Amino acid sequence: MESLLALLGVGFAAVFITALGAAVLLNVVGLPANWLILVLAVLWYFAMPQENSMGLWYWIGMCALAVAGEVLETGVQLLKAKRHGSSSAGTFAGMIGGIIGAIVLAPLFFGLGALIGALGGAWLGCLLMELLKGRSRREAFDAAFGTLVGRFLGTVCKCGVGAAMVAMTAQCIWPEDGPALPLPPPDSSAEPMQTVMLLVNSIAG
Repeated sequence: MESLLALLGVGFAAVFITALGAAVLLNVVGLPANWLILVLAVLWYFAMPQENSMGLWYWIGMCALAVAGEVLETGVQLLKAKRHGSSSAGTFAGMIGGIIGAIVLAPLFFGLGALIGALGGAWLGCLLMELLKGRSRREAFDAAFGTLVGRFLGTVCKCGVGAAMVAMTAQCIWPEDGPALPLPPPDSSAEPMQTVMLLVNSIAG
């Protein structure tokens, strides 16, 4: 019975960690994925109070990372866009275009379309806004390129922060003792394959 409960605990943890990893990818479409990870961690804390070691420092670290992800994403986008001469309106239009593009193309290429749409939408949104503001084509294209690069780097930074949050959570919720299968004591009469399997299970345990 204890082995079954341990196995269920490992299974629940594995499914939950996988779900958190999938949530990280929502950063690509501009959704607050890291905050969703934090909310899911809170739900796990209350749903499985005996299956975690989420202490005060864990929650402080998770909140700090979630905030850092937002700051990094926005800061990198603004920095790269401004460095290439993008106006505030152009940068904002690039952010909105990135979100729209990611959502529209998300179903394509097994989800990779979200990244393509985010980058393409950021570039197009900034370009159109700069052209509408009367800037030259060269200036508009340069600003759009900066917005595209900023969007890419910002997304990478935010996904990296999300991955760190998942790793922290996994460390806290993964059962310390995995399920142990009942094995008979090895003897000299065991067949070679049985002996190998016993050795592998002993090492894995």
